[in-house]
Amino acid sequence: MRYFLFFFILFYSFSVSAQEETAVQKVTGTIINDNTLFPIPNANVININKVKGAVTNSRGYFEVEATVNDTIHITLLGYQSLRVRVTNDWLKNGSAKIQLTEKAIALEEVIVKKYDLTGYLEIDSKLIPEKENFRYSISGLPAAYEAGERSPNAFTRVLGSIFNPADMLYNFFGNKPKELKKLKSMKKDDTVRNLLESKFDRETIAVLLGVDKKEIAEILQRCNYSESFIQTANDLQIMDAISECYEQYKVLKKN
Repeated sequence: MRYFLFFFILFYSFSVSAQEETAVQKVTGTIINDNTLFPIPNANVININKVKGAVTNSRGYFEVEATVNDTIHITLLGYQSLRVRVTNDWLKNGSAKIQLTEKAIALEEVIVKKYDLTGYLEIDSKLIPEKENFRYSISGLPAAYEAGERSPNAFTRVLGSIFNPADMLYNFFGNKPKELKKLKSMKKDDTVRNLLESKFDRETIAVLLGVDKKEIAEILQRCNYSESFIQTANDLQIMDAISECYEQYKVLKKN
């Protein structure tokens, strides 16, 4: 009986300890305007490490899953983006006040002129490029999107990068396996999905993948996506495109 009680207590201690370790930790905060000190609603808050997201309520309040040393990325149209590191003090002391700074944006006149046409049909027909933009559906979006890896020559371009260490795809896919795994996690979080669906600036994707925004366009070009798709697709479609290209790369490399 004595041994039974000893093992029972020991088992119970391990059980409680395991529950404490697996308990989900969250940080909370209030985002305010650094000038007016008013709360900022509808700001997007993403834990880059865990790919978990939240949106501030009418009082600027949010809570998001996080542990020590995670990086919280905060964005909102019209404000400068901000990254905040999660500390022990933040987790222990509770909520924190975070200030965002408004952007000073000066709008300039823009003349849109896609093609420089002459008025002569024979000449103008050669100036407009022919594109084969194969379009496929993506869950959660009402409109279809182009799938570059299914376009002509896409297979040979991705395959060629596997045998060329100097190729952009070779270096990108080979050096960032952890970051690229986040792409699948991003689809599972509704807040992150909704954020990416409404954005076109590539900022959040660049932060999550640890690349420059200009590199994203180059990656998509190497995966055979057209210029029109690269310029007009939202961030959710861009994320899906890179993910599809990476999956194809892994299959080709394995075989």
